[in-house]
Amino acid sequence: MIKFFLMVNKQGQTRLSKYYEHVEINKRTLLETEVIKSCLSRSNEQCSFIEYKDFKLVYRQYAALFIVAGVNDTENEMAIYEFIHNFVEVLDEYFSRVSELDIMFNLDKVHIILDEMVLNGCIVETNRARILAPLLILDKMSES
Repeated sequence: MIKFFLMVNKQGQTRLSKYYEHVEINKRTLLETEVIKSCLSRSNEQCSFIEYKDFKLVYRQYAALFIVAGVNDTENEMAIYEFIHNFVEVLDEYFSRVSELDIMFNLDKVHIILDEMVLNGCIVETNRARILAPLLILDKMSES
């Protein structure tokens, strides 16, 4: 099960955070700081899976963005690693080569995409067309 999902730039600024378990606000800040520090300090040659406290971190780097998922010990790391890649592919398809600015200025749409893919910490959808369908309908309605 996914406990949280973060998108962070190389400067350590959180661009998106989504928690699937209750974490108090002050603890979220501390958690994000520690998680970001542990991911940013690793080299490209090191494994993208980190044992951290009572869960595992799975992360991928795309240009200047790190996407980090905190998962419980029973979750398959490779499945989450591929899920992160699928998430980025969906963003790429919707935004035509997604960038950090796309995420910053369209955070609501990024949340909709993530919500279509993950429900209560469980991956429920990976098909790009089905993930993007509600968003494309919303876009058509806003154009009218």
